[in-house]
Formats: sequence, C-alpha cells, structure tokens
Amino acid sequence: MILAALISLLIIGGLLAWLSDRFNPALPRIIALVTVFGVLLLMLDLLGEDKGWITVIDVSWLPRFGISFYLAVDGLSLLLIILTAFLGLIAIGAAWDEITERAGFFYFNLLWTLAGVVGVFTALDLFLFFFFWEVMLIPMYFIIAIWGHENKNYAAMKFFIFTQVTGMLMLVSILIMAYFHYLQFGVMSFSYEDLMRVSTSGETQLLIMLGFFIAFATKLPSIPFHSWLPDAHSQAPTAGSVILAGILLKTGAYGLIRFVVPLFPEAAMEFAPVAMTLATISILYCAKVAFAQQDIKRLIAYTSVSHMGFVMLGVFALNELALQGAVMTMLAHGLSAAALFMLAGGLQHRIHTRNMTEMGGFWVRVPRMAVVAMFFSVAALGMPGLGNFVGEFLSLLGAFQANLWLTVIACFGLVLASVYSLWVLQQVFQGKYNNSSIDESKLTDLTKREMLFFGVMMIGLVWMGLHPQSFLDLSAGTLSDVLTANSTTTVESVAVGTELVPPVLLGATP
Repeated sequence: MILAALISLLIIGGLLAWLSDRFNPALPRIIALVTVFGVLLLMLDLLGEDKGWITVIDVSWLPRFGISFYLAVDGLSLLLIILTAFLGLIAIGAAWDEITERAGFFYFNLLWTLAGVVGVFTALDLFLFFFFWEVMLIPMYFIIAIWGHENKNYAAMKFFIFTQVTGMLMLVSILIMAYFHYLQFGVMSFSYEDLMRVSTSGETQLLIMLGFFIAFATKLPSIPFHSWLPDAHSQAPTAGSVILAGILLKTGAYGLIRFVVPLFPEAAMEFAPVAMTLATISILYCAKVAFAQQDIKRLIAYTSVSHMGFVMLGVFALNELALQGAVMTMLAHGLSAAALFMLAGGLQHRIHTRNMTEMGGFWVRVPRMAVVAMFFSVAALGMPGLGNFVGEFLSLLGAFQANLWLTVIACFGLVLASVYSLWVLQQVFQGKYNNSSIDESKLTDLTKREMLFFGVMMIGLVWMGLHPQSFLDLSAGTLSDVLTANSTTTVESVAVGTELVPPVLLGATP
C-alpha cells in the first residue's frame, strides 16, 4: 500500500497547500516541503529491499474492461521516484522567494505534477499509465501559463498541444493492444504482463510501436518533436524548468525502456537504426543551435535536447551496457540540468533579464554563483569523475557495439558540449563587468539556502561519478529483464516465421 500512500500524500498535500493560502501565504510552501520530504523518506526506506518487484499493489478498478489499479516498483522506478522527490524539494526551494502570487494554487499544481510522475513511474496497467500521463501534464500547463514570463500563454499552449496530440497516439496504441489481447485470449486486459503475451505481425507491431515511440520521443524530446521545449523552458518559472528538465523529460526515456523495447521487440530492432539516427541528429543539431542563443534558458534547453539524445542512443543500442548508460545519463542530467536552470532562473529573478549580451564579468560580483555555475557546466560537458561522464561513456560504449559510425558521429557532441559550456561561462562570468542594463544593487550572490540545494546536487553528481555501481546495481535486474523479454520474443518470432503470428492463428486456445 506504500505506493498508493505516496500518490495520495502528494494529492492531499497539494489540496492542503491550496486551501492554506487563504489563512497564511507562507503555509503552502511549508506544506509542500513537508509533503515531498515525506515522499523522499518513504522511498529511501525501500532501498534495502530485495531486487525484483520491491512492492506491488493490484486492485481491480474497472473489471468489465480489464482495468486495475496496478502499481509496482523495481530498481529502475525506485531510482526515478527518488530523483522525482529530490528534485521536487529543489523546485520548492527555487520557488521559495520567486512565487508570491497565488502561491497556494502554484504548490497545488507542483505537487499534483509530482503525483502524476510517480504514477507514471509505477503504473503497470497501461490505461492507468495513460491516466497518470495526463495528470502530470495539466498542472504543468497551469504552472507555465500562470507563473511564466512574457510569452507564457504561447509556450504553455504549445507544450499542451505537442504532448496531448502525441499522447492520443499512445492511447490509440494502448487500446489496440488491449483489443488484440481480447482477440487472442478472450478477455480484455491492460495489464503490462498480459500485453507482453500479445503477438502481432511485423508491420502491425511497427505501427502500434510508433504510437508509443512518438509520444515518448516528444516528451524526451528528440528531433523532430523537440520544438516545444525551448519555448516552455524559457517561459516557465524556475521551479517549472527544474521539474521539466529534471523529471518530465525522464518519463519519455522511461517509457522507451519500460514499454517500447519489451512490448515490441521485433519492431524495436527493426526501428533501432532510425531511432539511433534521430538521436545522433539531436545530439549534434541541438548542440549547434545552442550557440545561436542569447537567451540563457533557451540555450540550456537546447543542450538538454542534445544530452537526452545520448539516452535514446543508449536505449536503441539494445544491449545492457548502453541501457545502463541511458539510465545513468537520465539521473545525472536530472541533477545538472535542474541546477543550471535554477542558476539561470536565479539570475533572471535578480537582474530581470535572460539575455547574455547584457551580462559579463559577474565573477567578481557573485563568486559563489560563478563557482557553482562552473561546477555544473563542467559536469554537463562530461568531466570524468562526475555522473554525466559515466552515463554518456556507457551509452557510447554500448552504442559502439550496435552501430559504429553513428556512435563515432555522436561523439562529436561531447566536443560541442565542451565548447558551449565554456562559452556560457565566458559570456556571463568572465570578461569586463557589464552593468549598463542591470540594477547593480540586485545582483546578489547565492544565499545559504540556495547553497544548500546546490551543494546537495553537487554531492549527488560526485557520488554518481565515483560510485556508479550503487546506481547500476539497482537498475541492472530491470534492464536485464527488458533485454531478456526482447530476445525471447524475437527468438519465438523467428521460430514461427519472419513475422509474429497471433496464437489464435496457430490454434491456441484462450
């Protein structure tokens, strides 16, 4: 019941934060902080449990349609939920002084977004998964549309349209899979294990898989589904950018690992060269486009698309080394990107601009901020000894075994990452001090509270870089099962013929 308690805690905490605003404007953020900290403690308590499915809840919900309230946690989802709770605390810290208008409703939307994300990472009934997929999108739309910046309505609508339209494609694919289960086994079911048994022909499987892939690639995001992200990031409040970059992008990567590869093994293998090509283009193109940005948040947004390309590259390499790299990249990027957006948001909150041409020489004025920015910029470019290096190195090492030339081309993304990371540091913190268009009195250094949040994220990245095995061990069992399911189903398909044939056609009885 711990999983139901987690989601319920976030939902109830959100409602309490909203209601408390009328009594005391300071209460919502305190309630949100206590709620998310409670979620983090509950998940940390599961770290010592045995491998496999650590905890499961399966309660019939709509039995007529084969829908159940089926939640479960294994090593992979446990890592991502801990990341979610941790970055939830960081987002609350980022919003502490920034959000003063309608604070109760803001923290309500923030906690409900986190509830949806926890649901996505734990749902093993695909209808329930889609339900939580929608739950996390609507509050994020409000966060951007209400508390965003100058073009917030455009950015919020673009975010909503991209995610909703592609989400509908995923829903259609889920319904088709459930219908095929009914045809082959005589009962409706949306259960993950039941749908793993569904057999489809090669072309049909590819079309169904594309419904999932497009939805997850849009959220990742990957070219050509990425254009919503720079607008959303540049217009979102700092806390919204932290949640978007650190958590919501990871739901797309999680979907590829959890659903696309094991449910559609033949189609995933056939589509892998295309997906790896898209990943390589994302890595290089978005790194190049980042150079053309003067808005610091748009620049970081494009670098996020570039770094998440290593995740897709690792997933579709379809070997355990690359998948481990994809997971490590997800975790490390969650911390480094969240920190960079928090720094950019902190600068904007102080000097009321995101334009890097109006910055320069800030090192002398804000030395603590400069050192923190240098650390996370170096982490993002893949410095050995930090988590990002481990993730990208493993992804490329695994991808090398799958496609030599695409991996070699993708490696140039590491060179470009080094250049744009150091270029940003030069533009903002080095050179001649530029105070021509800013209020110098408001350019203050990081507070003790901000240093606490950044310090914890620094420790996390150093731990990932020096002790990656503690993370790799947690996700190893899940990734091994994903690849086993993929290889077993593929072998069975070859035994029958060149296409997967439904059991009904082979004379199997439901």
